[in-house]
Amino acid sequence: MARNSISKEGSEVDAEKHAHIENPITEIDAFRVVGLSAEDADFYTNYPEEKRKKVFRKVDIRLVPMLALLYLCSHIDRANIGNAKIEGMVEDLGMTGVQYNTVLAIFFVPYVLFEVPSNILLKKFTRPSTYLGILVVSWGIIMTCTGLVTNYASLMVVRVLLGIFEAGFFPGAIYLCSYWYMPKDLALRISYFYCASALSGAFSGLLAAAIAGMDGVGGYEGWRWIFILEGLATVVIGVACFFFLIDTPALSTRWLEPDEIEYLELSMFIKQGGRVENDSAFKWRDLMMVLTNWRVYMQAWFLFAQSALSYGTKFTLPTITQSMGFNRTNAQLTSAPPYVAAAISAIAFARLSDHFFWRMPFVVIPMLIVIIAYSIIISLKGQLAEHMGVAYFSVVLAVIGIYPIQAAAASWNANNIAPASRRAIGIALMNCVGNIGGILGSFMYLEREKPRYYTGFGISVALGGSGIVVAGLLEWSYMIANRRKEGQADEARVKYTEEELFDLGDRSPLFKHVL
Repeated sequence: MARNSISKEGSEVDAEKHAHIENPITEIDAFRVVGLSAEDADFYTNYPEEKRKKVFRKVDIRLVPMLALLYLCSHIDRANIGNAKIEGMVEDLGMTGVQYNTVLAIFFVPYVLFEVPSNILLKKFTRPSTYLGILVVSWGIIMTCTGLVTNYASLMVVRVLLGIFEAGFFPGAIYLCSYWYMPKDLALRISYFYCASALSGAFSGLLAAAIAGMDGVGGYEGWRWIFILEGLATVVIGVACFFFLIDTPALSTRWLEPDEIEYLELSMFIKQGGRVENDSAFKWRDLMMVLTNWRVYMQAWFLFAQSALSYGTKFTLPTITQSMGFNRTNAQLTSAPPYVAAAISAIAFARLSDHFFWRMPFVVIPMLIVIIAYSIIISLKGQLAEHMGVAYFSVVLAVIGIYPIQAAAASWNANNIAPASRRAIGIALMNCVGNIGGILGSFMYLEREKPRYYTGFGISVALGGSGIVVAGLLEWSYMIANRRKEGQADEARVKYTEEELFDLGDRSPLFKHVL
C-alpha cells in the first residue's frame, strides 16, 4: 500500500507550494509534502480524473447515507421529548414550573463536556465503526428506558445518560469523514448531516402521531411508546453499524480496488502535510493559539444562536402548533412540513455558499429571515388560532432561516484556521461553545407564557439581530487583516523559513482569510 512505499528518504515534492496559505481549503495543507516519494507523487498527480470520481462515488454511497441516518436518529431521540410533552408526559410525571425546561437543559451539560474526550477515546479503536456502534446502541437502550420512567428525577437521569452517549457521535462522524475526504470536499457532506437534523423534526412529528395511537397498549401511555419504539429502532440501527459502517481505506479491501486504497491513503498523507506521527500529535501550542484566537469565539456565537433557535423550536413546535387550534394528532402532523422546508433550505444555502465561495451572506440572510419570522409571530400577540395561516407561515419561515446557519458558520470557521491540527481544535472549540446554546433554547419557551411565548420569540429576534452584527464585524475584521497582508508575501518568504510560515498558520503574512 501507499504508506509502505512512503519513505523519509524519498525526495521532497513541492506539492502546490504555499497552497494552504493562499486558499485554506485546498487539498494540500502544507508547504511541502515531506517524505512523499517521487513514485507516489507521480501516482497521485496522474491518477485519472474518472477514477477519482468513481472512488468518491463509492465512498459517498457507503458512508454519507449511513452517517446521515445515524444523525437523524440522534436528533429524533434528543428532541422527541417535545412530542411526548403534548401527549401528556408532563402531567403523568407530576412535573411543575420549569422542571420540563430543566430536563431539556440537563441533556446539554454532558453533551458539551464529553465531545472532546469521546473523540480522544475514539482514536484508541482500530475500527471507528465499533466505537460509534457502541455509542448508538447505548443511547438507543437509554431512549427505550425513557419510556419506563416514573417521575421527574428518573427522567433527569436518563437525559443525562443520553447526553453522555450522544456527545461522541457528531465529532466522531466528522473524524471518520476526515479519513475519506479532503477538506474542500467535507462541507457539502457535512451539510447533509444538517439536512438530516432538519428532517428529524419532520420524522419525529409523523412518528409521534402514529405511535401515540398505541395509548393504553400493554398498560403504557402513548408518550411512553414514543420513547420505547424509537429507542428500539435506534438499537437496531446501532447494531447495523458494526456490519455496514465503513472504517478506513486500509480496512475496506472488500469493496475498494488496491489502486483506490493507495490513492485514498496518499490523500490522507498529503492532507496531513506528510507529517510523521510524532509531528501530528497534540501540541499545547496549537491549543493556546486557538484559545487566543478571538475570531473563533465570534464564529461560535453563530452556532450558539443557531443551537438556541433550533432546539428551542424543536422542543416547543408541537406545543405551538397545538396552540393554533390543532388537536394532538394534527399538532404532531403539522409540525413536520416546516422541517422539510428547512432541509431543502439547508442544502440550497450550502450549495450557494460553496458556489460563490462567500460565507458571510449565507449567515446574514438566514438570520434576517429569522428576525422577520419571529417578528410576525410576536405581532399576533398570542392569537395563533385566530390567525392560523399567518402563524403557521411564520413558523415555516423561521425554520427555513434557522437551519442554513450552522453549515455556513462551520465552514467559515474551518476556512479561516490553519494548519490542520489547529483547525481540528478550532472546530471542536466552536462546537463546544456553540452547543451551550441548547441550554438557552431549553429555557426560552416557558409554559406559563403559552401561547404568547414573548420570552422565546423575543430572544429569537435578539439572537438573529446579534448574529447579523457579529457577522458584519467579523467580515470587516477579515477584510482589514487581508488588506494589511497585501504586498508582504515576498518579504515574508525572505524573513521566515517555510517551516516557520507553516507554524504561523492563519497568522502568517501569506494566509488569506475567507470572507
